[in-house]
Amino acid sequence: QVQLVESGGGLVQAGGSLRLSCAASGRTLSGYSMGWFRQAPGKEREFVAATSSSGGTTYYADSVKGRFTISRDNAKNTVYLQMNSLQPEDTAVYYCAARRFAPQVVVASYDYWGQGTQVTVSS
Repeated sequence: QVQLVESGGGLVQAGGSLRLSCAASGRTLSGYSMGWFRQAPGKEREFVAATSSSGGTTYYADSVKGRFTISRDNAKNTVYLQMNSLQPEDTAVYYCAARRFAPQVVVASYDYWGQGTQVTVSS
């Protein structure tokens, strides 16, 4: 069992930056691919970024490519999402998730989820 806790969300102006963290307990994250997803009010949860267990492979949604960076520190059992050039449309609850084997972009592919952290971008 993997427990995930996100942090680092908050209110930021358009053009600003935030770094989200996802800390794991229960198991080491080194054997898991990790993903970040987000869900805006009234919308379905959507893929943002994912990384392989080693961090050597990453994937991004087109909407965040070039602005967001996913990274991980397996020694600290933590995954990060650096978000730059934030826009109001990035406003959502951000979730991290873990799965065995290769990273996926599909929500249902992930086995473990955090509780989410709110990111609000004002215009």
